[in-house]
Amino acid sequence: MIVTYIVSGLFLIRIITLFKSIYNEKKLKLNGAVEYGKLNSLLLTVFHILYYIVCLCEGYGNEINQYTYIGIGLWLFSYFILLIVIFSLKDIWTVKLIIAPKHKLVTSFLFRNFKHPNYFLNIIPELIAVALMCNSWYALCIGFPLYLIPLSIRIKQENRVMKEKFGIY
Repeated sequence: MIVTYIVSGLFLIRIITLFKSIYNEKKLKLNGAVEYGKLNSLLLTVFHILYYIVCLCEGYGNEINQYTYIGIGLWLFSYFILLIVIFSLKDIWTVKLIIAPKHKLVTSFLFRNFKHPNYFLNIIPELIAVALMCNSWYALCIGFPLYLIPLSIRIKQENRVMKEKFGIY
């Protein structure tokens, strides 16, 4: 039962970051930014919410065990990366694929050394962490691979858009 409360609390933290994203999105669009892959962004949002719900339902009533602790550690890592990504991208960070007219390529250590750190070092570890915390093996074995489909599409879309915008990307 306590695991359900922990994961619900973590999801609330994710909601707070969503408000930052929405705020940035509105400012960007007011300044002429263009959104790409709208349908896929919607799919990612739906999959993300459903994944959390499935993990919570599957893990409801489970007690804390070694997987819970591993999941918490992995979750802390993923959110540390998310904070670095948000602070690195500042006003251009959103959960959507939005490019500003004067968009500058971020070349900080994290972005220089890891392509798509938000996906590979935040989102993927976060999803694995939530499943581990809840002992949600069906969510991990079925839901996670399904989530990777729209995530792969997003990465391809982002690569294409960034290459068009920056050439050297």
